[in-house]
Amino acid sequence: MPFLIPFIIQAVIALAISAAITLAFSLLFPQRRPQQQQQQSAVPKPEDGKYAFKQNVPSLPVVLGRVKKPGDYVFLEERQGQAFHGMVMAGHRIEGFVQHYLHDEATTFSGGGIVTPAHFVGYVGLEEKLGLDLQVASTVLTTWFPEIWTAAHRGDGLAYCVLNYATAAQEKYTEIYPQQMPQHSAVVDGAWLYDPRTNQDPGDPETWSFSTNLALERLWHLTHPTGGKLSLDDMHLPDWSAAATIADQVVLNREEEEEPRYHGGLWYRADNDQVEIGRLLDEAGEMVLYERADGKIGVHPGVLVTPDIRITAADILSFRYDANKRLATNVLAVRGRLTDPDAVYNTVDAAIYGEPYTGEDTQRTKTVDNQAVQYHNHMQRLQKLAFIRANAPRVSLVIVYDAFSATRFVRYRRFVRVHLPGRDLDEAIVEIIGRPKLSLQNLTYTFDAIVVPATLYSFDAATEEGVRGTLGEAVEPTGVPVPENFAIGIAAEVVTAGQTQAYGVASWDHLSDALNYELEWQLADESAPPQSVMSKSGETEARTQALADGATYRFRLRAWSNGAPSDWTAYETELAVADTVAPGQPDDFDSVAVGSTVTLSWTNPNSPNLYRTELYRGSTGSFGSAVLIYTSNGGIAEPRSYDDPALAAGTYYWWLVSKNASGVPALPVGPETQTI
Repeated sequence: MPFLIPFIIQAVIALAISAAITLAFSLLFPQRRPQQQQQQSAVPKPEDGKYAFKQNVPSLPVVLGRVKKPGDYVFLEERQGQAFHGMVMAGHRIEGFVQHYLHDEATTFSGGGIVTPAHFVGYVGLEEKLGLDLQVASTVLTTWFPEIWTAAHRGDGLAYCVLNYATAAQEKYTEIYPQQMPQHSAVVDGAWLYDPRTNQDPGDPETWSFSTNLALERLWHLTHPTGGKLSLDDMHLPDWSAAATIADQVVLNREEEEEPRYHGGLWYRADNDQVEIGRLLDEAGEMVLYERADGKIGVHPGVLVTPDIRITAADILSFRYDANKRLATNVLAVRGRLTDPDAVYNTVDAAIYGEPYTGEDTQRTKTVDNQAVQYHNHMQRLQKLAFIRANAPRVSLVIVYDAFSATRFVRYRRFVRVHLPGRDLDEAIVEIIGRPKLSLQNLTYTFDAIVVPATLYSFDAATEEGVRGTLGEAVEPTGVPVPENFAIGIAAEVVTAGQTQAYGVASWDHLSDALNYELEWQLADESAPPQSVMSKSGETEARTQALADGATYRFRLRAWSNGAPSDWTAYETELAVADTVAPGQPDDFDSVAVGSTVTLSWTNPNSPNLYRTELYRGSTGSFGSAVLIYTSNGGIAEPRSYDDPALAAGTYYWWLVSKNASGVPALPVGPETQTI
């Protein structure tokens, strides 16, 4: 009874939470009135911020060993642009969460925030609960929803996690959530198990530990309310200790790597067929359960024990032998299916044991399909055993029940020795199938068996283990391709009154008509926000709006497909020039020195595109070292002058440069020289 009361409490809590979800969904998604039912609701779109969800109220999940599984929703709400998902992974305490997945992407979390993959960073958060008997309520839910989730909502005995997803901007939605709302699953290390080989307290689960040992998992299953509903007092623990030790034995696989002999895991629900769950664990661990004379449950481990019962002709009343050699029905090949951790805990096919070219849908093949098996070598050993047993000779025996003979214990054995010389049973080892039947009326035992070799469990991985199938490598999504050969140029066009204006023209290589391109431009000093324009499908050029004449801009390009963008290209910087034709040169450039002041005079060129005239002064005859000292704006064909005062003693040189509105200069005029 030690598990029964907490299980009932867990069930009540789960039922209450499930009922709360049902009520929440009835409030979030009320039934339409008759007049509303005539108009079907539109399918939710990502930009609507809606998430369509429907789930039946499930029974509690149970996790044994390490498995990958989804969770059952117990909470789904939205607040301030974030969706909060509460999902129960197991209806009991677990060892921990090993790896979280969002869709098929493995994730890494640190401090409650996601670290990888990069596109989720800043948008996904996580909180984990291990299902302690007395645990603290979710900090996330009590903080965001204090009116409906309080400190009293602890979820004792429920291992769950809370994920929150922040809303992404519409233009980034498919980049952040490429498969829309992420579907969560996790690799979980499951229940703590009692190990009779240790000093653990059988009455205190807090002293137990996590294990993937199949014998210990079966022991837990038999004594749990979701399984056999027995107690540890009902178990013959020496047998279970021996089975656990056998399961922990180290074997070598084909690659000469060490593996445990019988380890694995599976998860199930409380309302599943527990006989089938027990069968899967027994088959995976090569165990046979039996009831002892004292009424306790013992187990025969997956190893050939030297028989201590010998049946001879003197013990046999009736004997039937079937060599099982039928060309039409003998099994030629055994297939296997297992759960492969290297394939992210998906089901994979093992190598075929036996004749590999035998058709699958015939009597001549068998399949060992066991989700609790997680090693290829383990499955290959089970396939070999299935092959031997399928083709082994069959015997049916009726023997004398003798209260003083060792044969009276035949019902508690898995293997016995039969000695019938001349009948192909010369000191033969047989494996009992089913349960021997005792007839008190006739004082006989009746049982069926198969003849097995003494090397039944021998397995040479180097020669007998087939080559496991190659796992398909997941192709990492590259996303929308970055534009290639992006180039930017500046062009000009005539607008009103003969004025010209500059604009940018971008070009790129054509890759697919499914791509559209976004061209962005911005002043290089970032004094104004960026602007952008979209191309049409199939185009390889795009132009900007009018650019400020003479200003320096930076440009970049990215592609879009189905609402998802590529990365930006590197920036390209260009000067916006609307008028590329330089004005004429100034005329009549002259200078007159009076004391320390030099008066310079000239006549502006008669050019319609003259915008300004600049006066430069230097101390050498090189224009490259001169500095700007005066600017005269406009004044087409007009005379201009400038007094350059208070010059120190020395020789000076002056030049004039006329420019248009785009800053395109004419050749310098000068120098004019004066000595002070």
